[in-house]
Amino acid sequence: MAHVHAEIASQPDCWREAAALAGTVADRLPARGERVAVVGCGTSWFMAMAYAGLREQAGHGETDAFQASEFPAGRRYDRLVAITRSGTTTEVLELLAALRGRVPTTVVVGDPGSPAVALADAAVALPFADERAVVQTRFATTALALFRAQLGQNVEALAADAEVTVRAPLPIDPARIEQVTFLGRGWTVGLAQEAALKCREAATFWAEAYPAMDYRHGPISVAAPGRLVWAFGPLPEGLAEDVAATGAAFAHSRTHGCRTVLTSWAAGRTPVDPMADLILAQRFAVALATSRGLDPDAPRHLSRSVVLA
Repeated sequence: MAHVHAEIASQPDCWREAAALAGTVADRLPARGERVAVVGCGTSWFMAMAYAGLREQAGHGETDAFQASEFPAGRRYDRLVAITRSGTTTEVLELLAALRGRVPTTVVVGDPGSPAVALADAAVALPFADERAVVQTRFATTALALFRAQLGQNVEALAADAEVTVRAPLPIDPARIEQVTFLGRGWTVGLAQEAALKCREAATFWAEAYPAMDYRHGPISVAAPGRLVWAFGPLPEGLAEDVAATGAAFAHSRTHGCRTVLTSWAAGRTPVDPMADLILAQRFAVALATSRGLDPDAPRHLSRSVVLA
């Protein structure tokens, strides 16, 4: 498990390096006012969702996120941004090839020598955040750190939060949980989706994700003692109380509280940015895998890149 542990722990430094890079590649990233589509597959799609929410929230322009395979070819965009760690994913390569000469494209990639770089009009390479592990952790968050720096956000403060979460105790012993649901609002819906994916990938664990406001429209029916609900970002009024009534444990990235199971966990803790709290969820997924006798460096049925025949 050496790869995934080391890569999770390296995220604060990777985020700082991405912030330093952002100023030198600004002309390759979306300009204020551009209508932008952001695409990816799996983890990269969830980072696209988060970036799209943050960019619109910051007033930089209309931004949509799509799975690369589901990009609506008939829509007009000023720029397409593709996020791909390997630069070899079939759906991303096919989309970049289809849009060549029609829409300006930028690829954010881990491997600067990958085929995606040759197909895109511009590339931002993050080789310092590339990974040996199959399960993505630091590349995904580093790409998001790059975008947040380009939007003018304080990445040094985010990295300081990450220094906390790479070492903080987990909110609950994973061995005591049989199911987890992650919730988000706005841009953190993408983080919730990514946290759930990490649990499924690393630990073959029953994990779901939903927008927090939609959770009480059905999904809360699976909440029960021995299960965990973990929320990123602002909490809808009354949600914590509704979860508590089910007997499920509750954790929240803004308070670091885990009610019902571990009521003292929040004592003395200060809020951290939801992106830093995603690191805690990554560590939770790895601990889940260990508790189930699995190796998160060798997840079942997965490879670093999906290359289709």
